[in-house]
This record gives sequence, structure tokens and C-alpha cells, in this order.
Amino acid sequence: MDVNSEIKYIAIEGVIGAGKTSLARKIKDKLSAQLIVEQFETNPFLENFYMDRKRYAFQTQMFFLVNRFKQQQELNQENLFTEHLVCDYLFEKDKIFAYLNLSGEELKLYESLFPLLARSLRKPDLVVYLQSSVDRLMYNIRKRGRRIERNITRSYIEELSDAYNHFFFRYNSTPLLIVNSTDIDFVNSEEDFDELYRQILRPDRTLVEYFQPENKRMQ
Repeated sequence: MDVNSEIKYIAIEGVIGAGKTSLARKIKDKLSAQLIVEQFETNPFLENFYMDRKRYAFQTQMFFLVNRFKQQQELNQENLFTEHLVCDYLFEKDKIFAYLNLSGEELKLYESLFPLLARSLRKPDLVVYLQSSVDRLMYNIRKRGRRIERNITRSYIEELSDAYNHFFFRYNSTPLLIVNSTDIDFVNSEEDFDELYRQILRPDRTLVEYFQPENKRMQ
């Protein structure tokens, strides 16, 4: 298969439960790439945030912002041992959660810090946005059964899904591939994964593309 030699750094995005990390790991194995995984489990405020968003939003947001920044800083150093890099998040997406959960003086403080951190970071060569239905997201969240996610509500996922769509339908910082991933299983189906992989590494890439896989309703 011909691949796009200009795509060295791929960021995978999507709402909670979209399969970002699973896809990132499979692409990492295929390309023998370096993998950067978001460290959500180290955030001491996250579980409480899902129970009381208003009370814990600022602490949760600032912890993620600083932690993501520290991870992304390391990407500015060229890795001599791997040609490709795959990350299961995009640093800029931090703003999605900030504008959804912060307000007033907390949001003003965030807005003063974010551009200072973001301007020095390396941008991906391609962002893959896994767009999925709320039903499928909720199914995936319940199926994997993470304790920290047990208090996530459907209404929050609906809000988050709308916010992600709003963000990525206006995103133009890097090349973007929007994938309708509701009815495919790139984790367990090699056919589905291979089809998606070919789309991601296609040599004739344009700035924004949409990929609608063949309808394969999940069982």
C-alpha cells in the first residue's frame, strides 16, 4: 500500500468512549510508532468531577492542561529511534472541555494561560476525529466498565458530543479526517481497521476529509 510519507505525527480524537486509545495502539503497532497516551487516570479530581461538575471543573481542567502540556513538550525533541508518532489526543481539544465546564473568572484565567502553553507545541501532521453516536459512546463506556467513569451521564456525553462537533467542524489548524465510526469495529475487526488505516495514510490527502465506511451495523 502507498502511504503518505509526510504524515509522521497522527493525533486521534473523539468523545469519551470513541475508541481513541484503542485505535492509536493499533496504528502504533502497524507503524512501529512511538505512542503517547493521555494519562486521565492520574487526575485526582476526575472521578469527583463526574459526580459534581460545577464544584470540581476548574481543578480537573487545570490538572489536565498542565499534564498534557508536559507530555506534549517532550514531542518537540526529535525521536531518533522511531519515524512515526501516534497520540490519543490533540492538545487543542483541551479548550472543548474548558468552554463546556468553566465560566467567569476561572474561564478568564484559563484563556490567559492556554495560548502561552499552546504556541510552543508541535502540531500533528494529521488529526483523526472519530465521530460516533451517543448510543454507541454510552455502549462503549458501559462495556469497558472503568470505575472512574461510572458516574458519567448520558446528558454529559450529549453535551460533549455537540461540543466536539462544533469544534472540529470549524477546525483548520492541521489536516483533518472526520470518520463516522458509529457502525464499525476497528478494535475487533481487522477488515474495518485496515479500511480505516488506508484512509488515514492515503497519499492524496486534502485539508479536511470525511470518511463514511460501508454501513456495517454493530451486532
